[in-house]
Amino acid sequence: MWMQNIRLPYFEIAAFANETFAGNQAGVCVLDEWLPDGTLQKIAAQNNLSETAFAVRRGETYDLRWFTPTLEAELCGHATLATAHVLFHHLGIGGDTVSFETEAGSLSVTRESDRLVLDFPSQRPTLSRQSHRDLVAALGVKPELVFQDRDYLAVFETAEQIKRLRPDFGAIAALNAAVIVTAPGSDCDFVSRYFAPNFGIPEDPVTGSIHCALIPYWSDRLKKQRLHARQLSTRGGELFCENRGDRVGIAGSAVTYLVGEIYVPRPSTGADHADGKQATAAGNFAVLESGTQ
Repeated sequence: MWMQNIRLPYFEIAAFANETFAGNQAGVCVLDEWLPDGTLQKIAAQNNLSETAFAVRRGETYDLRWFTPTLEAELCGHATLATAHVLFHHLGIGGDTVSFETEAGSLSVTRESDRLVLDFPSQRPTLSRQSHRDLVAALGVKPELVFQDRDYLAVFETAEQIKRLRPDFGAIAALNAAVIVTAPGSDCDFVSRYFAPNFGIPEDPVTGSIHCALIPYWSDRLKKQRLHARQLSTRGGELFCENRGDRVGIAGSAVTYLVGEIYVPRPSTGADHADGKQATAAGNFAVLESGTQ
């Protein structure tokens, strides 16, 4: 059966990395207009990356959304950095700062030499006095301190403890929250890992957004405004951080892995957008008739 598809430019970028096979891979699609939410979610599930970012230009800014393989994310650092990399290095936008409007508020990314700097909201963590037996059982080791807001933040004594953690992902999923683990670093100011099986991500390779909470915590503890951080996943990542009061700066490099096209069914004119408008095939999308693509 012949069906009408649209052809979309697609990029995969390694964020918070200086080489292709490090950092966190993010898919990026820059669209002319929004596709239906169901289509965005299916693209993200097909990509099977921690996040796929979708951006639409609105005058001088871009609307930006992020999807994991199973749901829409509230905030995502590495896919924001990856989107800025695509806009600067592949789509040739002018200037050194790009602004985004998101469900988490206004965000920006500034190009500084060979790094991109995210400007994100600070999220100071709240210390918890509870025992958190389920959390300790899921991690297999008792942390020094536990903070709890939307996610758990568990503080350990050494980076070696963070490296050696082998969490029970089923038990973490049962907590109904993601878990950040952190400790002082041996060759940097602090290290971390991030476990989010409820979001379809057992362990995220590098997570910019968790540093919204980590930066104010470690800045207060170490009495430093500028911090050097590493995420100790298998792929690993490096972040350069700044405490800016009610905002944080999160900087890193990005490397292009893939540039290509994806083919998706053309939306019907009655399909719903996230903003309540009707979905249309945008003017710059290539439309093709195909029985195989």
